Amino acid sequence: MDINQTLSGYSDWCYGIAVGAYVVAMLFYLYEQAFGYRRRTTVRNRELVAVGAGSESADTEPADTEPADTEPASDAPTDERPADETVLERNNRAERIGKLAVSLTVFGVMLHVAALALRGFATHRAPWGNMYEFGAVLCLVAVGTWLVVLRKYPVRHLGVWVLLPVVVLMFLGGVLLYTTAAPVQPALQSYWLVIHVFTIASGSGILLVPGVVSILYLLKVREPRWSTGLAARLPAADVLDRVAYRATVFAFPIYTAGVIFGAIWAEESWGRFWGWDPKETVAFVAWVVYAAYLHSRATAGWRGGRAAVINIVGMAAMIFNLFFINLVTAGLHSYAGV
Repeated sequence: MDINQTLSGYSDWCYGIAVGAYVVAMLFYLYEQAFGYRRRTTVRNRELVAVGAGSESADTEPADTEPADTEPASDAPTDERPADETVLERNNRAERIGKLAVSLTVFGVMLHVAALALRGFATHRAPWGNMYEFGAVLCLVAVGTWLVVLRKYPVRHLGVWVLLPVVVLMFLGGVLLYTTAAPVQPALQSYWLVIHVFTIASGSGILLVPGVVSILYLLKVREPRWSTGLAARLPAADVLDRVAYRATVFAFPIYTAGVIFGAIWAEESWGRFWGWDPKETVAFVAWVVYAAYLHSRATAGWRGGRAAVINIVGMAAMIFNLFFINLVTAGLHSYAGV
């Protein structure tokens, strides 16, 4: 089957520009986190002090609300305007930049979708037949999940931390795992390629987001010395915990379906549902970890730090399985190539 090299080239261009859009969006998210969140908290606390001094509502702050602080001398205004007005202007600017970061993220997603679609049209198959394409699908789902989270929770400035692993994985995919557009090997020419691989990539991409959020949760509640000031700029701990839990609840059935579809495909291809191949084994380990995370929360009431640690271990096992197993070990899944 002929490969359309023109469409393949356009796909590569869209992929590269999407990575660039995500990088710029990261910088904008970082600006909002550095100059927006603390400023908003400072202004809110000053307003509470001004209008509610002596009242019970003013004397009681949430446990994870940053206390009112004083602007550094270097941030002092140089004109005659009041300090609070200058702080408010900076906050408004940071919020505009944050909204621009979201727009850039959406633009990157559009290019990301175009890159995969063009790759599919160029090869006349589903565009997730090798590690480069699989990683692209996983990252696309992760960014899409992040945009959905943004519509539900006020965590926009955390975009820099969510996009960081996405950019790293896409950069490594484009540099180390890239393969020219070509038909897949005969062993992969099955409708299960569309079903199993897309399902497992989707579940893994969604699970990437709660894994990152769980790391941020631990930084929030157990801030190490090297991250001084970072915890104060993060959302409330219960918000982070809720985002991680609900995203995992949504992703776990999808990931489970991907594992089941893989077993069915294995029975059709190799005559057995399960053979303890390295990739199968680590996928099962990751599934058990996520099942333990959800079970511990539902029955033992584990929340907070212990649950976050389990979620992080699950993400580490998933990433280890998706990339290290394919690149280092040899098994029945090695024919997928890189």
